[in-house]
Amino acid sequence: MSDGEGTVAGADEAAADDALLVLTAMLLTPSRFPGVLGDDYVAACGALGLEPYEEGYGLILGQDGEGARWTVVVEDASQVAVAIAAWDCGMEHDLSPDERSMVCALPGWPMDLAVSAPGVPDPHDPDTDGEGPAPLTPPDAEAWGPAQRRLGADEIAAQWSAWREQIDDTQFPVPGTTGETAGDARGEVGSDAEADAGNDSGEDQENAPSRSPRHPGVRRALSEATAYTKTPPPPGRIRSSYASADARTLRVDGPGWSMVARTDDIALFLLDEEPGTVIPVGRGASLPGLLMALDGLAAQAV
Repeated sequence: MSDGEGTVAGADEAAADDALLVLTAMLLTPSRFPGVLGDDYVAACGALGLEPYEEGYGLILGQDGEGARWTVVVEDASQVAVAIAAWDCGMEHDLSPDERSMVCALPGWPMDLAVSAPGVPDPHDPDTDGEGPAPLTPPDAEAWGPAQRRLGADEIAAQWSAWREQIDDTQFPVPGTTGETAGDARGEVGSDAEADAGNDSGEDQENAPSRSPRHPGVRRALSEATAYTKTPPPPGRIRSSYASADARTLRVDGPGWSMVARTDDIALFLLDEEPGTVIPVGRGASLPGLLMALDGLAAQAV
């Protein structure tokens, strides 16, 4: 998530006569949206009461002059994307969309922010006198469920290298007699992708990332991900973003599971039934083909 400061003039619903002090912004598009809102783009839009238009939206999170939290939804996703790119590069950028692009202002924030606006009271939900939608609230950090699972997967996708370093490759099998080598992309996409979840065996290592290669939840997730290649899921259920010149990072979700993977590497799974646990699955014979097939169906982000 990118942080930045600016002002949004004219957000009457949010700040009365005051401008909104912008803290950060996010995209809500088929290829990029806060996973905390849902498993796919349609669900994410539904969580905010929005129509899932293909062009998507921008979400601007800030505080009004009284310190109240507001999430302003704008139609000009491209303007928000430019601001996010500038902030990611450490550049200042004033995010001030035209009032005509504003769709609505929702009380609260859908996730916690580590920053707050200077010179105003601490962040708090606005007093709406019971009118309009209930304030958006971040998921309970002490609990575990679909929202926390998707947040965890988003974090892994954003910090892939750091998480990948925690995985000991010796836990995965040495290539067998099929002539395949690590990283070999041969193998058809199909039910044998589930079998690969049982091939990443090895002795448990103290302090190694938790893994359960024959975990039924992982097998189910692989089966459902494979089914996506035959019956494409709703937009945003599969997302792909740039990783390197030769690879993409995949974010795939399903009922009760999330997957983060690199098309040139392994996959990491999070399950609702395994709180806070990251389960790695090695490439095996079929995972490479499955990842490439999913990438071909994904909503693409640069």
